[in-house]
Amino acid sequence: MSQVAREVGVVLRRRSVDNPWIDHIWSPAAILESVPATAPWTMLSRQTDETLYYAGAASIELFSSDTANYRDNLAEGMPLVWVALRHQNGGPELELTKLTADPTEGEAMFESGTDVIGTVPMPAEIAAWIAAFVDEFHVEQPFQKRKRDKANVDRQRGEDPSRRRKDGA
Repeated sequence: MSQVAREVGVVLRRRSVDNPWIDHIWSPAAILESVPATAPWTMLSRQTDETLYYAGAASIELFSSDTANYRDNLAEGMPLVWVALRHQNGGPELELTKLTADPTEGEAMFESGTDVIGTVPMPAEIAAWIAAFVDEFHVEQPFQKRKRDKANVDRQRGEDPSRRRKDGA
């Protein structure tokens, strides 16, 4: 299995909300094609109810076993990158935990229930890098229909397969 990684920069948005339990929410805002010479958690811009921060660098890893998923992501009109953030020690600080271009892995990240997960549009340069990886390593897997295991089907019905008659009736 082949694997490559690329460092990118991550921009986050902190937005004020009118809610009795929380005063703001975090969401990913953008992926930068390269890592800038900016310190992590530098404020980039501030508006009335929204602040953008450069959160830091993170890696997008590609695996040759997942090329079909990357290809499907690129085939969509607007490919996405999934970003996962986690609150450190239950506090307000966030930590970048995962970036992925695999839609299956990205959707699975939502199952944690506690992490901040979001998608951002994939920059063109990153999309081209992923497309080149897919072109180099993708191997089309033919569909193989599996035969049903008769004994397993009988067990699911509550029948004992060892008591089946020899003629199949």
